[in-house]
Order: sequence, then C-alpha cells, then structure tokens
Amino acid sequence: MRGRVSRAGTLAALLVLLAAQPARAHSGPPYQVISKQTGGAYQVSLWTDPDATDDRTAGGQFWVVIEPGGASPIPRETRARVSIRPLDRDQPFADALAAPVDGDVTRQYAALVMDHEGPYAVRVTVDGPSGAVTLDTRVDATYDLRPPLPLLFVYLLPFVAVGFLWGTRLLKRRRARRT
Repeated sequence: MRGRVSRAGTLAALLVLLAAQPARAHSGPPYQVISKQTGGAYQVSLWTDPDATDDRTAGGQFWVVIEPGGASPIPRETRARVSIRPLDRDQPFADALAAPVDGDVTRQYAALVMDHEGPYAVRVTVDGPSGAVTLDTRVDATYDLRPPLPLLFVYLLPFVAVGFLWGTRLLKRRRARRT
C-alpha cells in the first residue's frame, strides 16, 4: 500500500510540474539609475530592469518615483513619460506614459520595447500642475539569461537520476537487512 501511495504522490507532483506555467518575472532586481534628482517642484528617482527582447514584448521596465521637492504634496494629475532611444543606432525616441502603481501618483510604471542589447538613452519627463521637469540618463539593455522552463528540466535531470539511484540503493540495503 505504501508503494502505491508514494507512486501516486510522485505522479501527481510530476503532473503539477509539467502543467505549471512559467512565471513572467525579470532576471534580477531593478536598479536605480537616477537617485532623488531635484528638478522644479519634484525629486525624481528612476529604477529600471532593462531587458532586451527579440519578440517585440516590452521587456524594458521603468519605475518612476516622484517625491515633492517642497512641502506641498504631489498633485494627482502629475504624470511621468519615459522615452528611450538606442545610442548605437539612428532611431527616434520611443516613449510610454507611465501609469500610477496601485493608484499612487508618487510611484509610476512604464514598459518599453528594447529590441537589442546595448546602450540606450533614457529621458524621463514629469509634468503636472506643479510644473514640468525632464531628466536624462542611459542604461545598457541585456537579454534575460534565465533558461526556458523545458531546459530547466534537462539541467535537473542528472541530479534527479543520482537521487533516484541513491534512494534505490538505500531501499535494497534495507530489504537485505530484513532478510
């Protein structure tokens, strides 16, 4: 009976792993490229995870943090626009209007397509009732280096095989001691 339960549990775990969808996560934590730079009535910080993609998905992720430069709070109408342009090619700026994260105007998010590795110019424009400010920086886009999910199983196969062989050997020893 025990053998059947463990086989059924193993089969269920295997089916769950095969049916699981890969998480849409970035390869590393975002990092800060602008740190509390004062411009007009704002202090602006920019965090980014600049992943390049070949499938035209928006892998270049940007988080704009807007803090008041003075005593007055940030008006709800304040919006950030993030623009990027590759520095190694002659292309115009591509831009996206950042959206507030969880309705918080002080944290805004935008995603843009970065279609190749290399340096990109980044321009952040914050505009609202308290005025406008434009900040420039640059980032280096890289491809996400995580292996695809099916390849992960190939990488894990030797470890699973060694564990299986070791477990089989331990069970044979236990049976030999009982007899």
